[in-house]
Amino acid sequence: MASVTFRIWRGDGETGEFVEYSTDITEGMVVLDAVHQVQAESANDLAVRWNCKAGKCGSCSAEVNGVPRLMCMTRMTDLPTDVPVTIEPMQAFPTLKDLVPDVSWNYEAKKQIKPFKPRTPDNEDGSWTMYQEDVDRVQEFRKCIECFLCQDVCHVLRDHHKHEEFVGPRYFVYTAALEMHPLDTEDRTEELKKAFGVGYCNITKCCTVVCPEGITITDNAIIPLKERVADTFYDPIQWLIRKATGK
Repeated sequence: MASVTFRIWRGDGETGEFVEYSTDITEGMVVLDAVHQVQAESANDLAVRWNCKAGKCGSCSAEVNGVPRLMCMTRMTDLPTDVPVTIEPMQAFPTLKDLVPDVSWNYEAKKQIKPFKPRTPDNEDGSWTMYQEDVDRVQEFRKCIECFLCQDVCHVLRDHHKHEEFVGPRYFVYTAALEMHPLDTEDRTEELKKAFGVGYCNITKCCTVVCPEGITITDNAIIPLKERVADTFYDPIQWLIRKATGK
């Protein structure tokens, strides 16, 4: 057992400060355990969001020593404890209180994306003919737990605050899952270019690095979407077709 000092953000988006707390850490503890222990011992009014404590709900996202992480999946043994451990809410969104951010903007952004629109069934019984490789391509995207760590680390949202012009990595993953679905017929290319702001992404891959589900966000979702936009709007043959047809 060892005593560890934590610097935890207390306050809201307008005012607040880091407050230091000390608590004893035992073998096997994760950051969320430590926060709950501080809450029980020293700060009964500390606000923290959590649910499953198994890395599957995405509720306990925060920044630990400046890195976006799930607190329930961050082991204390993986952190330096000879200096205070800093815990603060995600910086890309407004803070409601203490470690609880207001992530409601994400759900509003999702509403902009055209829903799944299946093609006419291939067979008389109302079924479709599908190939396994087409199914496999989008399965990775379904692992997303909407922790919004990728949104938090993205410089377009975090540093440049382009929330009105950019939907962020999470919703490029969601759009890719629709666009690459073997049955979907909807075209979201124009929205990707304009309303979703895919051009703002400069493929630093920081979103891929922090994803707790290991989704290859940049290479498998964002870059293919960028290629679709480039083919539609910047390919000279497509440009001539648009000029000729007025579409």
